[in-house]
Amino acid sequence: MSSDPWGRVDETGTVYVRTADGEKVVGSWQAGSPEEALAYFERKYEGLVVEIGLLEKRVRTTDLSAKDAQAAIDHLREQVDAHHAVGDLDALRKRLDKLVATVEARREERKAQRARQSDEARKAKEDLVAEAERLAQSDQWRAAGERLRALVDTWKGLPRLDRKSDDELWHRFSHARSAFSKRRKAHFAQLDAQREEARRIKERLVTEAEALSGSTDWGPTAARYRELMAEWKAAGRAQREHEDDLWNRFRGAQDVFFAARSSVFAERDAEQSENLKLKEELAEEAEKLLPVTDLKAARAAFRSINERWEAIGHVPRDARPKVEGRMHAVERAIQEAEEAEWRRTNPEARARAEGLTGQLQAAVDKLRSQIDQARAQGNNAKADKLQKELDGRQALLDQALKGLQEFGG
Repeated sequence: MSSDPWGRVDETGTVYVRTADGEKVVGSWQAGSPEEALAYFERKYEGLVVEIGLLEKRVRTTDLSAKDAQAAIDHLREQVDAHHAVGDLDALRKRLDKLVATVEARREERKAQRARQSDEARKAKEDLVAEAERLAQSDQWRAAGERLRALVDTWKGLPRLDRKSDDELWHRFSHARSAFSKRRKAHFAQLDAQREEARRIKERLVTEAEALSGSTDWGPTAARYRELMAEWKAAGRAQREHEDDLWNRFRGAQDVFFAARSSVFAERDAEQSENLKLKEELAEEAEKLLPVTDLKAARAAFRSINERWEAIGHVPRDARPKVEGRMHAVERAIQEAEEAEWRRTNPEARARAEGLTGQLQAAVDKLRSQIDQARAQGNNAKADKLQKELDGRQALLDQALKGLQEFGG
């Protein structure tokens, strides 16, 4: 006869599991020893534990439907209730009960979420209608027209409501767009005057752009050209017969300025490329300090390299992260070497390591004595169990001794 906290095997080979409702028959075992019988049904139990754990994870981390989750729970509950495993089956039932509650809560949460999404869609469409009705009265023809087109795209992307509500809101939305379109068409009668005004504005912008084309004040002039471009766009189109000619003059003046600026910047880029070459050489020199064997010398050498580094000018922007990263890597390695040296010479850390080693050694010695005593008494099962514990403690002791060697001890 053999037993453990959750089950036993009687003289006939019948296996029992202990539950809150008393012992239940698990099955019959005739193929081997009682210990093998218990081990077999304990593995069955571990399999159930793993399956329940996986289902808990799926419910927690995936969009598994409530229906599928409940089916999986029912399947597992049947296996638990069949009592074909040795272990804490009552604990598994409690986990399944808790999982049922979780699934139900998720079901309610998704139901509430669908209701919220419907409310959000209604609110979004009502907001679109309200904005469209405001835009219908706007005089900003281009901006308002573009915004109304964007609102249509947004509307198309929203879920449909119930038919009556959706039709009513769409009718208001469509009516607002139509009202704006009618007002814009009426406004076209005034476009000739506006286009004449645009021509006068653009002639002034062209005159200023041509006057700036020879400037060497690169930053402010480039900024002013951007402002002129913004003013050009805001002015609207002039008459067709003037628009292209004005644009060619305006663009030509900008091209003269930016071509001159590009030539100057190219010279600066050549200088920065030379700086990059110098910094790459210094980075290579710094990398030769690794691995750090003489901390004091490495620190002094790196300080010298860094002083020369700082004396060099800028490098191209796109190359800066890589070359600076190489220097930072060397600097971090030296800092880590400093920290390692501090830890190695830290008396408090050494004392803690020695204390831990002593405790582990005492535990190992005690376990060895207990093993010898058990074997002397013929209790090999106890001795084997203690031997496993000894193996674990010995591994910890070996690791602690290795750590202690870092302090030179």
